[in-house]
Amino acid sequence: MKQIISLILLAALFTGCSAKQENYAQVYDRHVKTFAKHNHFKVHKIKRGTYTLNAREFGRAYKGKKPTILLMHGFPDSQHLYDEVIPYLSRHRHVISFDYLGWGDSDKPENHTYNNKSLIDDMDAVIDYFGLKHMVIVVHDASGPSGIDWSLAHPDKVHALVLLNTYYYPMKSLVPPEAIALFSTPGPKRDMTITVAKYSDHVWQSGMVDQLNKFMKNPEMREKYTKIFAHQALGIRPAFLGLNDVLNKETLARVDSAKEVLGSFKKPVWIAFGAEDPYLNVGVAKAFHKLFTHSRLILIKNAAHYVQIDKPKEVAKVILEASK
Repeated sequence: MKQIISLILLAALFTGCSAKQENYAQVYDRHVKTFAKHNHFKVHKIKRGTYTLNAREFGRAYKGKKPTILLMHGFPDSQHLYDEVIPYLSRHRHVISFDYLGWGDSDKPENHTYNNKSLIDDMDAVIDYFGLKHMVIVVHDASGPSGIDWSLAHPDKVHALVLLNTYYYPMKSLVPPEAIALFSTPGPKRDMTITVAKYSDHVWQSGMVDQLNKFMKNPEMREKYTKIFAHQALGIRPAFLGLNDVLNKETLARVDSAKEVLGSFKKPVWIAFGAEDPYLNVGVAKAFHKLFTHSRLILIKNAAHYVQIDKPKEVAKVILEASK
């Protein structure tokens, strides 16, 4: 009995309050079927060492005619983050979305080292598989650092870089989302919460729901996509915990070099942030605009952290402009 009471108390550290149990799988399955009915795409299984990445390819007829648009998600989400944007893009461009190792429908090895290098290796596997040589790289949230680093290392393959509510190092106005702050800050509170999160699927999903609800402003979309990502949340624990474990170390390591390396990037950078994001906020967007010499700043009103979901048409317009 004492152990059960302790677990309940520890769970409260993560969730704050218990989210109502939902049939997330039903909402997820309905969305996947509806999306497939209205969007033509091919699913690719891409080998990444001994593991497999899941990718979707849209608008193949446009490959080579215009830059390919490569869409990359952050955490705790998946490539479905772009499902409201993709229909606007695939009518005009070759588009690739994929799930990082540990996320979505890609393999989720428990003992893998999840860090920035792992995310870059995932990118390399996808880019090599499709033979991409001319791209618009679109990043969001945790894919920002790896996508920016990849672009800095391969400028010849980058047509433009699009930053959607992301980060690179600990910028002054940046406020970590509550779940990220909890799991990336060493100490007994994190250790105890991890123990509970591994022990209880319900606690883990409830915590994800609490956080995801704060990422969107559009009530209808929030209701839908919170359940979609909550359904996928159980399998992401190794990747989520692994990336958070190295988050502070990796972001702090960029502080001294950020100004120089970002300022040296010569390709166009489009910075399109949801203006209502309290975390990766307007201040972060303006910091990027100041650091990147060849950048354009767009602040999208009535959109929060998941700007792609709140304002998909506006986001698609930015990406298409960047791909001209």
